[in-house]
Amino acid sequence: MRLKDKVAIITGGAKGIGQATAFLFAGEGAKVIIADLDKKEGERTAREIKKKEGEALFIRTDVSEFKDVEKMVDIALNTYKKIDILFNNAGVYARGDVVSISQGTWDKIIKVNLKGVFLCSKAVIPVMKGQGGGVIVNSSSSVGWHATASGIAAYAASKGGVTLLTKAMANDYLRNNIRVNCICPGPTDTPLIRKSRTKEQLKAFADSLPSGRLAKPEEIARAVLFLASDDAVSITGVAFPVDMGQTAHI
Repeated sequence: MRLKDKVAIITGGAKGIGQATAFLFAGEGAKVIIADLDKKEGERTAREIKKKEGEALFIRTDVSEFKDVEKMVDIALNTYKKIDILFNNAGVYARGDVVSISQGTWDKIIKVNLKGVFLCSKAVIPVMKGQGGGVIVNSSSSVGWHATASGIAAYAASKGGVTLLTKAMANDYLRNNIRVNCICPGPTDTPLIRKSRTKEQLKAFADSLPSGRLAKPEEIARAVLFLASDDAVSITGVAFPVDMGQTAHI
């Protein structure tokens, strides 16, 4: 088991990539903390892990509110005494250019996608420093790393911020034995992307990709596992594309 006895917090762990990562981490021996606003799906995910004899705990958390983040960390430490892995995965998505998008939607996307990574890291890094190290994996995007696309100004800005915040934190905490990397997934079949398009639009979008399909959340989760495990012990400050060739395609 690659994560035996490790304690991992996964934000946005109730659905999509976060849920797939929670299942995978638990199967690899981790004690998984699922932090999400969706109580029903978060508790269901924790139950599914426990049915397979894994260990999981759901904590309702708004990552954009520091009081919630501090509560999440306190519960994790009171329960498991340490935090080895933080997967900053919680995110929101909305389409629009800078003229059409509302200020409220812009603020929400930046607050969850970028500020949420900042707040969770701010709360967890002192714990990792005190225990001698840890691993942080942030969720960026193929459109927040190499290039972007039209109609996603706020989302691209938030994910671009995550990519460079990742590199900044990797530099800041390298001497504390804290590795910080981010995954940059291409379009993935999650509730987030399905809510933003009709079935016809989603099919046309998938057909337009180099692979001809959306990635599966489980495929992205395997990349998170690699970066979180000792297999990646010498890797930090990396934006890791998991996009089925999207950013290599002209």
